[in-house]
Amino acid sequence: MRLLHLSDLHLGKRVCEFSMLDDQRYILEQILSLLDSSPVDAVLLAGDLYDKPVPPAEAVRLLDWFLTALSARRLPVFAISGNHDSAERIAFGSHLLAGSRVYVSPVFDGVPAPITLTDDFGPVDIYLLPFLKPAMVRHVYPDEPIETYSDALGCVLRRCTPDPARRSVLVAHQFVAGAAACESEEPSVGGLDCVDAALFDGFDYVALGHLHSPQKVGRDTVRYCGTPLKYSFSEARQHKSATLVELGAKGDVRITTLPLTPRHDLREVRGSYMELTDRRRYADTAVDDYLHITLTDQQDVPDALARLRVIYPNLMRLDYDNLRTRTQNDLDAPARTEQKTPLEHFAAFYELQNNQPMTSQQTAFCQQLIETLWKEEDV
Repeated sequence: MRLLHLSDLHLGKRVCEFSMLDDQRYILEQILSLLDSSPVDAVLLAGDLYDKPVPPAEAVRLLDWFLTALSARRLPVFAISGNHDSAERIAFGSHLLAGSRVYVSPVFDGVPAPITLTDDFGPVDIYLLPFLKPAMVRHVYPDEPIETYSDALGCVLRRCTPDPARRSVLVAHQFVAGAAACESEEPSVGGLDCVDAALFDGFDYVALGHLHSPQKVGRDTVRYCGTPLKYSFSEARQHKSATLVELGAKGDVRITTLPLTPRHDLREVRGSYMELTDRRRYADTAVDDYLHITLTDQQDVPDALARLRVIYPNLMRLDYDNLRTRTQNDLDAPARTEQKTPLEHFAAFYELQNNQPMTSQQTAFCQQLIETLWKEEDV
């Protein structure tokens, strides 16, 4: 069975006040083309379908168009709400949609029941678990001692016991300890929203949403597929993709990525004003990409933003890197230090002492330790 794993569409998102709707439609059309050339048996949408709980009408129309296009291809769709979504709005009409094999997670009210697909190797049970907060789970299970996100997820998954003889897939939207966040989707202070990857051990594949960087967490089959588009300049060096999951017999899971090419890339460019306005430098470049330009001129260039946008119409952000800004950065360093999380402070100290960053396992351990200390302090 072949499954396409997508997440974090963030339909309706604006980046530096630029609307991404046209770019989002372009990338969704590209995903549909991929499905036509490389057919699958189902599509998984792991949350953050919209960028806001109350999305603009244009974003709602775009999602409606995409789901209709998937349904027209007779593809089952399995979608959940993420932390940016309104679970109630995402769940609206879910019983009607199920008649078209578009399955949407309900507002959390207990352990999700599996939806079963079948192939030559037998059944595949798919569980839809919307984004969970501790308060949501305490409301359903008031007698359970639930303080953290990991407690909440553990409470639910202890009751959600896949048949070990059958293949099972979980679609979820959480921050898993050890994963790498980027600027556009930061975890909470101290990593209090982290959950333990071991909670997913009963599932053959876990289709995660929430973090924007494609990556595995712990094992290859617990994965974030990442966003289909770049939504911050911290993602500028990433290569976006959709994740193709192939389930063979029980225990046989193969994962490949299908590259996605945006209508406008999101890039960072650096140089002096004279260099960046020299036709010989920009003539063979995609000048309509979304850009963060850093000028290295020692003196500010009058009206630089407007003048550069004559050449680079989608210039999103303009900074300077010179003696003045470096001095200002030194003056602002104490304030930036106060804004760092405890984990960021410890990671910086570790790298200073060891000349290398912490491993994902060390990061996960530190997050759990900070979370424990945080709880003890509250007590």
